[in-house]
Amino acid sequence: MDLSNILMIAGKPDLSELVSQTRGGGVVKSLVTGQKYSIFRSDRVSSLGDIRIFTDSDECPLQEVMQSIFKKLDGQPTPFDTHKAEAKEMFAMLAEVLPDYDRERVHASDVKKIFAWYNILLAAGRIDLEEPEADATEGQQEEQQA
Repeated sequence: MDLSNILMIAGKPDLSELVSQTRGGGVVKSLVTGQKYSIFRSDRVSSLGDIRIFTDSDECPLQEVMQSIFKKLDGQPTPFDTHKAEAKEMFAMLAEVLPDYDRERVHASDVKKIFAWYNILLAAGRIDLEEPEADATEGQQEEQQA
């Protein structure tokens, strides 16, 4: 699962996939509606591949959290509506999939986004349990060096 081309765009309610880059920005496609639209350099854009969740010891890539949720829920959507769920319920599920998340720095709004994004990615068929190619390449290089 590669989240590097999945984007969160400030002001947009869903996630988008980068279709192509242009001189002034890019063209993206909504994962929810399938609608294509332009983004510009002035837009605040974050790649899900760059997002990390604070843990007590370090940071955990969002991809690993998504895969843990996928395993925990057997590939099913969250059992709660992310817009209406109680923060306690969402934090309890996060504790099951990422037990050492930093309880001081991870906020309810962060957890709500994680589970909302999980549902969007799941519906779009973007979650799988495969490791990204870069990690697989690193593992092969380490094996060859040993």
